[in-house]
Amino acid sequence: MRNTPHRLGVLLGDGIGPEIVPAAVRVVDAALAAAGAAPVEWQELPVGAAAIETHGSAIPDVTLEALAGLDGWLLGPHDSVAYPEPHRSQLNPSGTLRKHFDLYANTRPARAFEGGRAIAPGTDLVIVRENTEGFYADRNTHAGTGEYMPTPDVAIAMGVFTRPRIERIARAAFELARRRRNRLTVVHKANVLQLSSGLFKRVCLEVAEQYPDVAVDDFHIDAMTVHLLRRAADFDVVVAENMFGDILSDLTGELAGSLGIAPSLNASGDRAMAQAAHGSAPDIAGKGLANPIAMVLSAGMLLDWLGTRHGDARLRDAAVRVDDGVRAAVRDGVSTGDLGGSASTGEFTDAVVARIAGA
Repeated sequence: MRNTPHRLGVLLGDGIGPEIVPAAVRVVDAALAAAGAAPVEWQELPVGAAAIETHGSAIPDVTLEALAGLDGWLLGPHDSVAYPEPHRSQLNPSGTLRKHFDLYANTRPARAFEGGRAIAPGTDLVIVRENTEGFYADRNTHAGTGEYMPTPDVAIAMGVFTRPRIERIARAAFELARRRRNRLTVVHKANVLQLSSGLFKRVCLEVAEQYPDVAVDDFHIDAMTVHLLRRAADFDVVVAENMFGDILSDLTGELAGSLGIAPSLNASGDRAMAQAAHGSAPDIAGKGLANPIAMVLSAGMLLDWLGTRHGDARLRDAAVRVDDGVRAAVRDGVSTGDLGGSASTGEFTDAVVARIAGA
């Protein structure tokens, strides 16, 4: 257990980011105090549209340099499609940070809320998404992208699958399965993409041999969408390549109640980035309508990651308190409009903080 305070970055982002990220900071501070843990040191850094105006870049060098010295950070949603050119055509802030810091493991839980609006009330699973290659052209090359147009009428995109990166995401998924219910599902399309997706399937099943205590099955991506709709409660940990994992996690977020409650953590071996799975929702920005749950729970995941990495039970306790506080508020009928309630962003955050504090 380390004795120095953890230093975490705060990147507000665009749209509703300046509303939901401070909400997450408030909840984290309350949970740390309730758990008897040392407070973290927060460092706000420029990112997104505001950073373009002040620094000429959505991810300025000053931000990258500062993040390299921090334990982790909270990243608000970005609205990169609204950036002026040439920034709109460049890799977005989230992709830049994942690529720059090799945040290869994107963990996206989907757990239904008591009192929420879950389509599948028994949902309690985690999508583990490989974050650095696969079919996403902005992350599968060292320089440039894997998407190009040799003529105005022809577009070509390539997917990249490598054994070392498949092995490490498979291990991350199996380790998580051991901490949960010892079940893991590999999602692929090996029947059609026999070499690329086939390699993903084969390597995951090879890694499975090192985890005989974990029950393993596998499904094609198209069949998996049907299985999730029909019996989401049967799944525990699901591992998939980049694009498949992205699509499935949006689906499971809705099955659990709303994308507004869908958290995620992007991690490497030595740092992690908490980021809600949803977008920037510019249509409701500044109106106090945004649901902060996904960002708050993502921050809780960051606390758990830090506590596990540094052997600090107080941080893990604080992470549990974040989750419990959010769920208690929803169970007591306090929620934002997307979950059928009438609370504002601030009112919901107040309710969570009060429950964490035992008020």
